[in-house]
Amino acid sequence: MCAIVGIYGNDNASRLASLALFSMQHRGQEATGISSSCNGKIFTKKDRGLVSDVFNEESIAYLKGNMAIGHNRYSTAGGDSILDAQPVFAKYKLGEISIVHNGNLINKDEVRNELIDKGAIFQTGMDTENLIHLIAKSTENKLTDRIVQALHKTIGAYCFIIQSRNKQFVIRDRYGIRPLSLGKLKSGGYIVASETCAFELVDAEFVRDVKPGEMLIFSRHTEEPESIQLFEPEFRPCAFEYVYFARPDSVIDGKTVYETRENMGKALAKNDEKSITKYDMVVPVPDSGVPAALGYSAQSGIPFKYGIIRNHYVGRTFIEPTQEMRSMKVKMKLSPMRSLIQGKSLLVIDDSIVRGTTSKRIVRMLKDAGAKEVHFRVASPEIKFACYYGIDTPNKKELISNNMTKEEVCKFIEADTLEYLSIDDLVNSIGNDRNYALESFDGDYFVTK
Repeated sequence: MCAIVGIYGNDNASRLASLALFSMQHRGQEATGISSSCNGKIFTKKDRGLVSDVFNEESIAYLKGNMAIGHNRYSTAGGDSILDAQPVFAKYKLGEISIVHNGNLINKDEVRNELIDKGAIFQTGMDTENLIHLIAKSTENKLTDRIVQALHKTIGAYCFIIQSRNKQFVIRDRYGIRPLSLGKLKSGGYIVASETCAFELVDAEFVRDVKPGEMLIFSRHTEEPESIQLFEPEFRPCAFEYVYFARPDSVIDGKTVYETRENMGKALAKNDEKSITKYDMVVPVPDSGVPAALGYSAQSGIPFKYGIIRNHYVGRTFIEPTQEMRSMKVKMKLSPMRSLIQGKSLLVIDDSIVRGTTSKRIVRMLKDAGAKEVHFRVASPEIKFACYYGIDTPNKKELISNNMTKEEVCKFIEADTLEYLSIDDLVNSIGNDRNYALESFDGDYFVTK
């Protein structure tokens, strides 16, 4: 998941990078970091915690220069050590370099073992560090050529921003699995970020999405970034970005996330047409279930009500690294509106069911608060397969729909009824003008070693 940002050609680069990371905090809560470059030297500050905890006036002043890259961490590879926070910094033959990465490299173990056999010493458990070693060990004379050579040994889902002492390199994999957009800062310079929601806060205008397989090079020698098409595009953007990951006000590859989620709710309502008269209200699981619930309400005519109130000082539960932390955060985060839901038949909408434990707690919480019935609707298909492209579902045994039928899941979460969105309805809700990465739902692992 993660969030990455690059700022180039602005004297307030590190401050703008921190603001962009703040707006993308939903993509990672474990750690954050920024590297800036000034007078041929790279400065780095990173630590565990939220952006607002790690960066202040003192740290921003330390991160000098008119270019900076930043990262919010959500771990799919590596551990929770501070060493596994990004950016990843190193010194090598051509000077200093720093890298941020969003995605997951599926051939990371083979590449790492090969590098270790050749004498490489790794400091972290992250797949991102592979790229540092590949670049450092290359025999090419130019950094651009070293990066290209390294990328040809890199397989998986990735968006990289690589910063040298004077340049920035932005790369998106040939499938465009994870999002990455280019914007122009009104105060001067450019921004590249995982989501367009970052542009609003730093006063930047959206220019375009970084193309699948493209590398952009920012340098003082050109006013606009140089574009190199490294790989033939095979566009397969991740459908789960629209279901859960992205902020609703972001535009991902030309699709407004809010509208796609609203469409998912409308599709659920159309499938429920024969039974909608039995529900008193549509209740979203906040916050990611809200747009779909609004769509369901608009399509069905059933009133939309905030039957569950969220404590916004608690972060997202799905991206917590352990089940214990996820369970505790559900208790801290969500509270029922007893006076509103007592004796009522609720149509509850959530974005997805992954492990089932959160859904079970929500249903039980609503029934304990007096709800007569809880009918659960999911604005995505059943998640039956592990994802290796940047989602924290590496083990099929953790996925409830891989182990249970829909009826068994319904019984497990203690709902009165349960329905999911079909894969076709999901694709139509986002827009059926392209192929999507749907491996969590259909098991199609199109990126292979």
